Amino acid sequence: MSKINFQPLNKLVLVEPKEVVNKTAGGIIIPDNAEKQKPTTATVLAVGEKVSTVKVGDNVVFTAYSGNEIELDGNKYTVLEQKEILGVIK
Repeated sequence: MSKINFQPLNKLVLVEPKEVVNKTAGGIIIPDNAEKQKPTTATVLAVGEKVSTVKVGDNVVFTAYSGNEIELDGNKYTVLEQKEILGVIK
């Protein structure tokens, strides 16, 4: 994991969404041109000073279509409000 030059403010959290597997449970591969699910799991990369529920390195679940997507150094990330995080994966 490289150093991220972004510090979220207040109750915001910077996460790196995990890619959605493009295969069904039965093993059928979903083509690239099909509508894909938005990622809903991510790794926490940075937290604002008022975030108390998660820490850097946590794997979290968040609501679909939440947050704001940003691009830093050619990589895509999502900035979420703390309340959009549903839980931490243990």
